[in-house]
Amino acid sequence: MPDIKVLVADDSAVIRHILCDYINKEPGMTVVGRAKNGQEVLELIPKLRPDVVTLDIQMPGLDGLSALDAIMERFPLPVVMVSTLTQKGASISFEALERGAFDYVAKPEFGVQDEVQFRTELIQKIRLAAGADIRRILQIRQAHRRRVAALSASGPVIKPKTFDAPGALSRAVIAIGISTGGPPALARLFSELAPPMPPILVVQHMPPNFTKALSWRLNSLSRLEIKEADHGDFLQPNRVYIAPGGRHLEVTRSAGAAKVVIRDGDPVSGHKPSVDVMMISAARVFGPRILGVIMTGMGRDGVEGCRVIREAGGYVLGQDEASSDVYGMNKVAFTQGHVNRQFHLDEAAAVITAYVREQWLGKERQVVANC
Repeated sequence: MPDIKVLVADDSAVIRHILCDYINKEPGMTVVGRAKNGQEVLELIPKLRPDVVTLDIQMPGLDGLSALDAIMERFPLPVVMVSTLTQKGASISFEALERGAFDYVAKPEFGVQDEVQFRTELIQKIRLAAGADIRRILQIRQAHRRRVAALSASGPVIKPKTFDAPGALSRAVIAIGISTGGPPALARLFSELAPPMPPILVVQHMPPNFTKALSWRLNSLSRLEIKEADHGDFLQPNRVYIAPGGRHLEVTRSAGAAKVVIRDGDPVSGHKPSVDVMMISAARVFGPRILGVIMTGMGRDGVEGCRVIREAGGYVLGQDEASSDVYGMNKVAFTQGHVNRQFHLDEAAAVITAYVREQWLGKERQVVANC
């Protein structure tokens, strides 16, 4: 099998050298070209025909986003964005994903531990990107973007003045696990999901700072209240709690109420935050009153969590292959028998809403009617 050909673009000669050194030392891939700005990237692609481009966001002249747009229009191929580890870098990375970038990696401070993690993540994402059907992914992203834009064009998001919800919803929870391709998919889901909803927990594989920026972005699109989870948050209906990057999120019960525990620790299933950690703890607290949702992403984080949810009597929904950027963790959960039903992202909000109404709201109305 021929080596994966990579074109590296960064305005910093030091960063270019580091990236090229990592890639060239990795078996099965090689750097075929280097560029210091977007214009050079566009000139080199037709000459070198790379399989993957790593693209810095902030470059002089033609910046990363502008270069990305031109790449997607003229010769679509997988692009991995390399961004700064800041909230601004996160926001621009999310914009790049919506425009068709396959994924992103955040530049570390280059301490020893951070450097190892960055190198591992960079190589892993380049390998995954090289095998991706970027035209299909681009179509998926464009459809998400059009749908979210259409909803935004109808007027500003108006959140309910109060978030009162039936008591049944405070005794239930939705647990969502997602990875590669997550931000555009979550934007689509939460732009359509509306109250009344039980508390919703989300683990999206991301570094620190990125999850706070993600929560702000999603909150601006949604009628639900969305925030980065804090240690000690009590779970409340119509609110979404996103696990902070680089930390695990667990659920515990205190004085009869469910609350969030944020802790450090080793990666679990290869990740921190880990979907498995969140789902397993939530299943222990909520038992059969939990809806698991496993979505697009590489690896198998969340597979064990889905198994535990079903063993506890809960229900699991899995995103299907057709609407997933990467049919990985959701595929493993499905093939191992830990998913009750698959869904297309176009119907995600409707399927979740129908389950909440039938299983929790509908049964509460029946209890009231029988009193």
